[in-house]
Amino acid sequence: MAEQDVPKDFFELMQKMWNPMGFPMPGMIAPTMNVEDLQKKIAELKAVETWLTMNTGMLQMTIKTLEMQKSGLESLQSAGKAAADSMKKTPK
Repeated sequence: MAEQDVPKDFFELMQKMWNPMGFPMPGMIAPTMNVEDLQKKIAELKAVETWLTMNTGMLQMTIKTLEMQKSGLESLQSAGKAAADSMKKTPK
């Protein structure tokens, strides 16, 4: 029987569980002890968070705009259909 890919080391097991694609993830097992590096990483992550928040707001606004357009089109279509129906019912 072929030997399965079983990690021999606990840290290797944890790495495979948390990062199945195998990309390097510094600081997951052994945290960085340099305060400047941590401050830089925090600032970078806050910048990403701000960017994502801004994009989320733009996405929500786009969705609301499309919903309003859909509502308007549905109203116009139903008004047009009602007008057409009333024209068919009136005697000439």
